Amino acid sequence: MRRITRAIKVGGIQVGGGAPVAIQSMCCTDTRDPKATAAQIAALEKEGCEIVRVAVPDMEAARAIYEIKNNISIPLVADIHFDFRLAIASAEAGADKIRINPGNIGDESKVRQVAKVCAERGLPIRIGVNSGSVSREILAEFGGPTAEALSRSAMDEVAVLEKYDFHDVCVSIKSSSVATTIAACRDFAAKTDIPLHLGVTEAGSVWSGAIKSAVGIGSLLCDGIGDTIRVSLTADPVEEVRAAKEILKDCGLRGGVQIVSCPTCGRTQIDLIGLANRVEKYFANCDKEIKIAVMGCVVNGPGEAREADIGIAGGKGEGIVFSHGEILRKVPESELFDALIAEAEKL
Repeated sequence: MRRITRAIKVGGIQVGGGAPVAIQSMCCTDTRDPKATAAQIAALEKEGCEIVRVAVPDMEAARAIYEIKNNISIPLVADIHFDFRLAIASAEAGADKIRINPGNIGDESKVRQVAKVCAERGLPIRIGVNSGSVSREILAEFGGPTAEALSRSAMDEVAVLEKYDFHDVCVSIKSSSVATTIAACRDFAAKTDIPLHLGVTEAGSVWSGAIKSAVGIGSLLCDGIGDTIRVSLTADPVEEVRAAKEILKDCGLRGGVQIVSCPTCGRTQIDLIGLANRVEKYFANCDKEIKIAVMGCVVNGPGEAREADIGIAGGKGEGIVFSHGEILRKVPESELFDALIAEAEKL
């Protein structure tokens, strides 16, 4: 059962309140280049990104949000650090959400001004907390950036906005440690109904980062915790969206083609790895709820993959096509891929 949270609206996307978990990513372009940034956002949207964030390091970047917004169709989040004036300028330029850490914005009068502008424009604020943003007082109390310290820091930051009657918030609590991220989010989720943005910060490259993110984000999603996610990778942000879609699908929160394939063994006599890669690439952007099996031999074919809507299993120079455990026909190895696609298209 998913955790019950309050709902916020980021442009036309609802986050929390039982809405589907939204996929986010962040541009790596220079926000001061509106054309390049809008082009990257278009590529992200095509891949399945639903909310996008851009860095706002200076006033030129804040002003560029106006032009970017006029050339994209998904909600845009302005990522602000230190200067509250950039948050206000971004809101005025048309950002759909402001991401800040009240603790590094400065004194509360500045936070109050940001909250006032966002309230007037109906914009939510995402409070971002990570290991590097915890106050010295909290670090001293907990002995470092522990899970409890991160959760406590998030609660304190929320309290600053609530002090000024601003409740339209979302929180992210991230650490480069998967275990710390999971524990901190669980602790925070048990104390409030504020929607959570999930992610493992500084996760790494496509391979290692996707694994860390799948463990961290996936564990929380399977707990029913999480309302929007970003997979943070040192890679083209399109890869972040692809990984996020797979995590949501594997947690049962999104539909789409589910591909199962065996790990190969000495019984395999076809190019199973190449075949599985071709099938995965072919169905990468298909949103139909189909289960497809790519198996190395008849032992792991119709039997173990009985639940598959359609599947193939290899033999020596040939293979079988099957559906729900029933063999449909036998074909040469060279025709296995085409036979699978033909049967899948019928579905």
